Amino acid sequence: MTTFVLVHGAWHGPWAWQRVVPLLRAAGAHTITPDLGAVDDHGLHDHAAIVAAALDEIPDEEIVLVGHSYAGLVVREAADARPDTVDHIVLVDGWAGRDGVGMFDLAPAAFVTSVRAAAESRGDGRRIPPPPAAAFGIVDPDNVALLAARLLSQPLRTFTESARLTGAVDRIPGTAIYCEPQTYPFAQFGAALGYRTRALDGPHDVMLIQPQPLARMLLEASLVQNREVRSLE
Repeated sequence: MTTFVLVHGAWHGPWAWQRVVPLLRAAGAHTITPDLGAVDDHGLHDHAAIVAAALDEIPDEEIVLVGHSYAGLVVREAADARPDTVDHIVLVDGWAGRDGVGMFDLAPAAFVTSVRAAAESRGDGRRIPPPPAAAFGIVDPDNVALLAARLLSQPLRTFTESARLTGAVDRIPGTAIYCEPQTYPFAQFGAALGYRTRALDGPHDVMLIQPQPLARMLLEASLVQNREVRSLE
């Protein structure tokens, strides 16, 4: 049995996976959607610890750890802490890098300036207010309303802290799914880590707009891992 641990990105919550979860379960998989929360003083390391704790609660079975957007950094740090637990990592339009690299190291200068300004002017210097739905590629009225009602402020520390990695995570195979047209170089982030790269037509919040193709790619990542294990036997 495979368990998919689906970790939401910045400003989002576990609800972001609500259209993907039923599809994975229908295919016979288990799913867990950790809640990173929106605690003002939480940073990247706190979020990685939340995911690592969730991994500790899963029975001995195949685990595919999935991180969307900012959570690409989170899942790699969590997997680095539990390298014998995670079988495959999947980034979905995910920010990710090596040890000592965080969001503000990967993002372009204009992004960093804009985020810091928003935190100072509208977030008491500690929180990043959520951007409009269009920033995630969402433009249809129903999904715009969904995001408007559910997006939360993001702790600034999650973007300023840098990943702490021992290198153990690099022993875990990975897949980087990137959405086209690309908004940021997510394919390059994955390729630089040695991950397989897979293109998927859709906006950054692809799990809301294209849940079925995304679910198929996640299931394929599990099958890839199974093939790799069998090839070593």
